[in-house]
Amino acid sequence: MVSLLGTSPSSILSCPRLSSTPSTSPVCFRPGNTFGGNLYRRIQSETKKSRSRYHVLVTNVATGINSIEQAKKIDTKESARPVYPFAAIVGQDEMKLCLLLNVIDPKIGGVMIMGDRGTGKSTTVRSLVDLLPEITVVAGDPYNSDPRDPEFMGKEVRERVRKGEELDVMETKINMVDLPLGATEDRVCGTIDIEKALTEGVKAFEPGLLAKANRGILYVDEVNLLDDHLVDVLLDSAASGWNTVEREGISISHPARFILIGSGNPEEGELRPQLLDRFGMHAQVGTVRDAELRVKIVEERARFDSNPKEFRESYLEEQMKLQEQITSARSNLSGVEIDQDLKVKISRVCAELDVDGLRGDIVTNRAARALAALKGRDHVTAEDVGIVIPNCLRHRLRKDPLESMDSGIVVTEKFYEVFS
Repeated sequence: MVSLLGTSPSSILSCPRLSSTPSTSPVCFRPGNTFGGNLYRRIQSETKKSRSRYHVLVTNVATGINSIEQAKKIDTKESARPVYPFAAIVGQDEMKLCLLLNVIDPKIGGVMIMGDRGTGKSTTVRSLVDLLPEITVVAGDPYNSDPRDPEFMGKEVRERVRKGEELDVMETKINMVDLPLGATEDRVCGTIDIEKALTEGVKAFEPGLLAKANRGILYVDEVNLLDDHLVDVLLDSAASGWNTVEREGISISHPARFILIGSGNPEEGELRPQLLDRFGMHAQVGTVRDAELRVKIVEERARFDSNPKEFRESYLEEQMKLQEQITSARSNLSGVEIDQDLKVKISRVCAELDVDGLRGDIVTNRAARALAALKGRDHVTAEDVGIVIPNCLRHRLRKDPLESMDSGIVVTEKFYEVFS
């Protein structure tokens, strides 16, 4: 049904109109398709010093060590913990598609992955780092500020632009930051470095995980077990795109726009509705039941564990091809158009499903355009909408405790009713 640009000459995807299994999306990749990438490298840099109105020096503790850290990261690139290749993931095509679309268009708003334990959720997310493209950042800025877009600029960089200063820029990989369940609020938001205050007599701000994740990916494993106070922090940053830290009489604000990716097991607890609505897409994964696929997964994992380097090299070509495909899709995304008729039908589906708000309409339009770009087209078709709309709307439906049908199937039925 769908033809994707991949390593195979032309993979034709087909899918039944309805599925009785929650873990299967209406349209999916063919298991075994391979894709491509590069090693992940993250670069932090220093920030400009400034003085408060009371002449209390406020610095960024990331300043002095960034160049050393960059050199260490380059030197230890090969010795870093090996990541399982994205191309080697067998099955779970709905989850892989949602992740790829978010890399192509970060404004989709992230993806929530729910499914059984041991189904490769965190492995798949972490394997995405090899495929992340490079972005242009301001050298010496710890927030990965965009030199051209004020929306993604820190206050210091914006002030330099206002003064007409020339900015040094550099290319760096999109960042992927893990948010541990046991993280403190100070570690997430940033804090004052007390040690530097005592030894040097200055108030130094240490950026947190939200600063590192700006213009990148913030991944929360077992997000449904995250403490409420951290959920509140994520909600605030996701809503405003900025993180504000009030500590010791100092107010620091910096951009915090990131792709939020979460994974979890629904048996371990529900996710707060406010946070669930912030995820652009929702993917459901289930345990593979096909015996041959299960054997293939076991064999591939055994190969990786015995010799990770050789295993990764065997998928290097496929990884590179997919990375080129993603880069091309990102550059062509702005030229992809969607007809007015399709927009109206998407909104009809949302209205008839009684979806609250307009996020469902916006995300479905964005995801359909990203999928068209991934397939190398400049026009969105009804087929594209049919692929992505269950993932964009299933978590936004009102829950009926007496409803036994999966919400994704409900969305698919309504899609065929409206688009027929």
